[in-house]
Amino acid sequence: MRVSYRNHEVLQGIDLDIPAGKLVGIVGPNGAGKSTLIKACLGIVPMGAGSVQMLGGTYEQHRLDVGYVPQRESVDWDFPVSASEVVAMGTYGRLGLFRPIGKQQRAEAMAALKTVGLADLAHRQIGQLSGGQQQRVFLARALVQRASIYLMDEPMASVDATTEERILAVLHGLRDSGCTPVVVHHDLGTAAQFFDWIVLLNRTIVASGPPEVVLTRANLHMAYGGHLAAFATREAAPLRDPV
Repeated sequence: MRVSYRNHEVLQGIDLDIPAGKLVGIVGPNGAGKSTLIKACLGIVPMGAGSVQMLGGTYEQHRLDVGYVPQRESVDWDFPVSASEVVAMGTYGRLGLFRPIGKQQRAEAMAALKTVGLADLAHRQIGQLSGGQQQRVFLARALVQRASIYLMDEPMASVDATTEERILAVLHGLRDSGCTPVVVHHDLGTAAQFFDWIVLLNRTIVASGPPEVVLTRANLHMAYGGHLAAFATREAAPLRDPV
């Protein structure tokens, strides 16, 4: 895969296989192309070269089997809809775009909001929620889609500890049910704790595999270079030397 913006190459030589049924984290420095990678997989940004296979076919063939949680910054939070209405939008793929939301879809939306801990805010206008609550609403919208693969763009960025724990619990539940959540993650220090599989990216794939294989000093130096010291990792996720 190769992706360029205005003649500037953002991703190059991307050759990546992600195993099914793993909780996958995509990590790397700012500007590494993490968000671009999942947007290219979804066709949101065009690829200059390459192709993407999902579930044995193209994204277009399996669109209903792929859920997407965008970054908060990409959403118009002033749109006059409630949390439950946003979540119910996740049923459109199965329902059909021009069919009205019915009792079953509203019940599914409420169940998803309960899963993410927001059932009591179902009728609150989306713009009146906190940042972490808004993030959980979009996670609930993805849940009602009943997808097999979930691509999530920094769902745990700028959220409080309670929201982070709730999102992690949902991600683990998806993984345990056989789904494959793929998460762009901003915190290198928690990556080894959170994910079964790590993709270390800096415009190309530096390494991909279990955390103990990927998060070595050598790999992190390749990805972050001299800026690695700025990413002080937590004691729970020390840097590893190659075996």
